[in-house]
Parts: sequence; C-alpha cells; structure tokens
Amino acid sequence: MNTAPPTKTAGGRELDPVTFEVLKNAFATSVDLMSEQILRTCYSFVIYSRDFSSALCDRHGNTVMQGSADIAVHVGTLHFQCKAVMEEFGDDIHPGDVFMINDPYRGGTHFNDVSFIRPIFAEEEIIGFAQNKGHWADIGGSVPGSFDVSASEHFGEGLRITPLRIWSGGRFLHDVAQLLVSNTRAPDQAMGDLHAQSEATAVCEREVLRLVEKYSKDTVLEAMQETQDYVCRTVLESLRELPQGEWETVDYLDEDPANGEGLVPVRVKLRLDGEGIHYDLTGSAPAVSTFLNSGYGTTFSAVYAGTKTFFPEVPLNSGFYEAVTADIGDEGTVVNAGWPHAVTGFCSGPYEKVMNAVFELWSQIIPERAMACAFNLEYLLVGGHDDRVSASPYFMWYDWMAGGWGGRSTKDGSSATAPVFGTGLAVQPVEGQERLSPVLTTQHAISRDSGGPGRYRGGCGIDKGGILTDAAGTVMSYCCDRGRSVTWGIQGGLPSIPHGVWLNPDAADRRYLGAAFSNVPIGPGDHFQRPSAGGGGYGDPLERPAAEVLEDVIDDYVSVERAAKDYGVAIIINDAELDDYEIDEAGTQELRNRIRAERLGWLDEDPAGVAERFRAGDLDTHDVVRRYGVILDWGTGELQPNSTEQFRESMRKRSAQHWH
Repeated sequence: MNTAPPTKTAGGRELDPVTFEVLKNAFATSVDLMSEQILRTCYSFVIYSRDFSSALCDRHGNTVMQGSADIAVHVGTLHFQCKAVMEEFGDDIHPGDVFMINDPYRGGTHFNDVSFIRPIFAEEEIIGFAQNKGHWADIGGSVPGSFDVSASEHFGEGLRITPLRIWSGGRFLHDVAQLLVSNTRAPDQAMGDLHAQSEATAVCEREVLRLVEKYSKDTVLEAMQETQDYVCRTVLESLRELPQGEWETVDYLDEDPANGEGLVPVRVKLRLDGEGIHYDLTGSAPAVSTFLNSGYGTTFSAVYAGTKTFFPEVPLNSGFYEAVTADIGDEGTVVNAGWPHAVTGFCSGPYEKVMNAVFELWSQIIPERAMACAFNLEYLLVGGHDDRVSASPYFMWYDWMAGGWGGRSTKDGSSATAPVFGTGLAVQPVEGQERLSPVLTTQHAISRDSGGPGRYRGGCGIDKGGILTDAAGTVMSYCCDRGRSVTWGIQGGLPSIPHGVWLNPDAADRRYLGAAFSNVPIGPGDHFQRPSAGGGGYGDPLERPAAEVLEDVIDDYVSVERAAKDYGVAIIINDAELDDYEIDEAGTQELRNRIRAERLGWLDEDPAGVAERFRAGDLDTHDVVRRYGVILDWGTGELQPNSTEQFRESMRKRSAQHWH
C-alpha cells in the first residue's frame, strides 16, 4: 500500500508521511493495550475467552482504530454507540466521566454486550473517546445466560441499558452500578467486569494523551482524521481494478415459528459503480417471532465485516464505512427489526447469513479469494444452581464451539476454527469450564464427514458432549440455526451437516431438541451432545484427486463410506488400525461415472420417498442432505416440504449447475 501524502495540521504545519505512519500505528497500539488490559483483569470466563472488542473514536464519535484481534460482530457498531452517548449527553460530558450502553436499538449488538465509553480530554477539549465492549455472561431476562429463543420482545431478554453515566467527574456512582449488576444472575462477576472494562479505557486514554504531549493536540487530531481518509481512499482505489456491476444472492434462517415450516430469506444485493460499494437488503423477510432478528447496527456490522474479509490489508475504521453503503430498509424486517422485537439471537440468525452471502458475492468478483459457506455460530447455555458448593450459587455453563469454514478456490477450508462472527474468539478450555460449572465434558473431537465435499473440501467441525453432575433447578438453551438451512457449498461443492442438540443420545428415550430452543429442564446425569457443522465444499467433489480423498480417510476427516458416496472414490481397507488403505482405481472410475450419470436426477426424486427411506434406516442424514437436497425434522424424520423446495433451489444454483 502507498503511504499517505503529506497533509496539513489544523495549525497549518505539514504532517509528513513518517509522522502519519507512526501515529496511525500508535493508535492501533493504544487500542490493543486496552484489549490486553481487559484480558488480564476481567472476571468472567466469557470475556477471558476473548468475547470483547476495543476502539478509539475521534471527537465526532467516528472510529479511528479498532483492535487487531477483535471479534467481527462488533465491527461497525462501536461508533454507533459512541455517537448515541454524544447525542444523549451533548455538552454535559466532562473529564473523568465514563458511560455505559448495551442498547441494540441505538446501534449496539445484543443486551449481553456491554460497552464502556470514556471521553478523552486535552486542553479542556474532547479529542476522542476510548471504548471497550465485552459480553457479560448474564444480563437478566427469563433464562440463565439471557438467551431465550422463545422471546418475541426484548422484555424477556434482559436489562436494556440506554446511554448511562457510571462515573461522573471521576466519582464512581456505586448505587447506579449496584442497581445494574443486581439484575444479573452473577452480580459479583458483573461488577468485576464493570471495573475491569472501565479501567481498560483509561489505558487507551493514557496512551493518547502521551501522543498529545509528544506531537501536540493538533497533530493527533489531524492524524485521527487522516487515518480514516487513508482507509477510505485505499478502498476506493482498490475498486478501480475490479469489475463493475450488480450481483445478488439469498441465504436463509431455518424458520419463523409463527408462519409454520419454511426457510426465512435474507436477500443481499451488491453493486460496484466505481464510487463505492453499495448493498441492498430490502428484499429480506419480515421480523421473525423469535429472538433471531437483527438490529440495524448488527446488520451494518455483518455487511462491513463480510466485505472487510476481502480487503485484509486495509485497517479498520470509519473510513472503511464511508466507502461502503447499505440500504437495509424500514424497521420491521429480520435485518432491521427495531424496538421492541427480540434481537439477542441475531448472531446465529441474520448476522452470519449476511456475512456468508457477502462472501459468496465477493467470491464472484475476486475469485482468487473465493470461499464457500462457513458453519454457523452456536451457543449452548446450561444454567442452574451449583450443588458442589454449599450455598448452591447460580452457575452458567456458557459454551460455543469451533467449526469448519468453507472450501476455498485453491485449498481446503479451515477446520476447528472460530466462527466468522468472531474470529478472535478462543475455544474455551475444558478444564476451566469444569472447574467453574458442574458440567463434565465427555467428548471434544473433530467431527468425521462434517466437511462439505468439494474439489476443495470444507473444513471439519467438532463433536462435543457433556454431562450434568451436581446441580439443581437446571435448564438448557441453545442459540443456533442451520438445522434446515444447512451450510452450503459453491461452484459445485456440496453441503455440510445440520446443526442440532441431542439429549441422552445413547438412551432409548433420546430426544432431538433441534437447533434453537430455550428453558429445557435437565437433571444430574443427563447427557447432551451436538456437532458444529463443517464448511461447505468448493468445486465438484468428483474432481478432487483420489489421493487427496485417501489422505482425508487416513486423517479420519472422511470415512471410507462417504469417500465412496460423496467423492466416488473406492478405498480398499487393508488394516484400519494401521491406517493401511489403498485406492481401488477401477472401482473409483466406475463409481464416479455412475454418480455423474445419476446425481442430477437425485435432486428430482420424490422428497416423501426419501423421508420414508430415512425413517426406515436406508439413508442417513448425509445422504438425505447431500444427494437429495431434502430437509427433515432430524429427530422424527418428518418431511419439511417448503424447506426442501427452497434448499433444493439453492443446491441447483450453487452446486448442480456447475457439475459437468
């Protein structure tokens, strides 16, 4: 990238390129130091596992720099919340003030994500704001962890914090803080995070004031603006080398319970015209009757984060947002729900659907960076009273899993990776979870056959199981999706596997709970298990070299059975314990010829007959999804006809039309 040209400071002095580069990187350091502070002083295991973000905003509330390891979902929301504080308090902002906000209807994400915003003063003038946003494990509401799938309005989701002063001129407002944390199920933990997050913003303030002392206030202010201008200019220059035109696609949520069975469309259009990047999401469905809706802030975030993935060399700030516009339409849709629609589950709902749709569109524009659909973010929450301790305090086992990203234009997708929602998220250490909660992990391993088949295979997901031990009054909730809108492949690639949780999967009375539920009672000894999906495949799986399929079998990413069914590769087992396999060349040629001749017809087979064969045990889930494009209730085997029709249409467009 070119360095920025010399500019003039507010006082008329030239800001040379070296000074600009030093300050630009110093801003990044000030934010990353804030992140390191919160990582070392937070109280909650969720924030410690990196579910937080930090930013430096300028005096107008625009983002100057965001943290280098922040999670994607906070991209494009931090400046909204900073501006909400400025709008609320106007001139009534003073040195030593610190503000709180978690309001998703003022540009935030969901109620669990609590932001602390500190104004930075120099020479009695606001020159910027330091902000830290962290996910509190509980913010009240009707279920432990505050994730109630059945909520249709925000009143069941937890405490809504509109812009609120929590430190006034350096004086801590203890009564206000106590009121807030007392409405959570872990008040001591929340109070600890409150102080840790606030003090982290002080670290950023200290660093910025150090820069002011060294370079002057005017130089720092000019560098803040030029940092944003530089990003905007760099993006616009990059667009000149790309094709101009319009592209569109659609992804889906699993269902809206109020409307019966059927996938819920999230439509994304993209236009490049040489003047910027323009999105249109106005064709998306009305808001759904669960908490799987998105507010305007998070939809913009999905657009920005998805686009930023294809411009990895560009720093992230409001200059990027100037180059990218989005029309998300009026309130009342699944991508712009508005008050009082429930929105806590946006992360598993529209957010990653928008991101993956954006990935698909940019894969056509910059094919060398193409990527198929990634697995869906999922949270499993178990909460109740911990009987290992005499006082039986509340506990919240708050678990998310890694999974597979989509196959790419030149290589397989990443396996066991954080969701695209939050690439900075860490996999929570099992030992820490077991120490903090009465849940014993029984399985945590790569999920064989979860990667979507393709010329380049999707990354593999994870199988994880747990068992409840000494607990009382315990309930389980699951925030996910893609139980029916299964992770898809592109350019001929095949889908992955459905998400969903099984309760007591090895028992006679086992129950499939689905990919989104809340408040399911469980007791000591109950066992629960779920997979995370892999990524979708890229390219025709019959074009994957047989030797690479053999390596996948040896590595236990693909079974011998699925090697034959998905890739048309016949493998001879000499000694499975010694990983001694070999390719049956003649059998492979015969299999691939037969699959090529028959596979288009599979997508036209009677879905009811496919469902009947599944219930009889003649077909498994992989067969039903990857060969026939049929969607069922995975617990009962009942056909979902509307979802099947929509999913088949997706497979014909993304997969079948690319088969030779």
